Amino acid sequence: MNKDIIPRIQTIMDHYGLTVSAFADQIGVQRSSVSHLLNGRNKPSLDFVMKLADAYPEVNLYWLLKGVGEFPSSIKGGEIKKEIAVPEKIKSTQVQTNPMVEDKDTPQPTKVIVFYADGTFESFRAKKD
Repeated sequence: MNKDIIPRIQTIMDHYGLTVSAFADQIGVQRSSVSHLLNGRNKPSLDFVMKLADAYPEVNLYWLLKGVGEFPSSIKGGEIKKEIAVPEKIKSTQVQTNPMVEDKDTPQPTKVIVFYADGTFESFRAKKD
């Protein structure tokens, strides 16, 4: 996360017309936590970001963390449009039909990390032959 996340948190509060107290109550954190974030004393934790995302599903996480995308996210038919930028390198990568044959020019994944909404995560490493 970069330091520009603070103005984006303030943008969310301004959009909904929330005070620090009301915002803290909405996402379930201490009021002092929000004050310390907005004053630059502390940086937001993953737990804070996930609570914010749970309380406000229209907040595009990529926008919140990186400033890319839009806020609020486009909503159609009650569903939130999730915007995911896929790098060209990944778009152009072809799936190998025979997993036993490795292409030496294609980078092979070594680790996958899955983040859950409750703030926990799991890490998986590729098997080495």
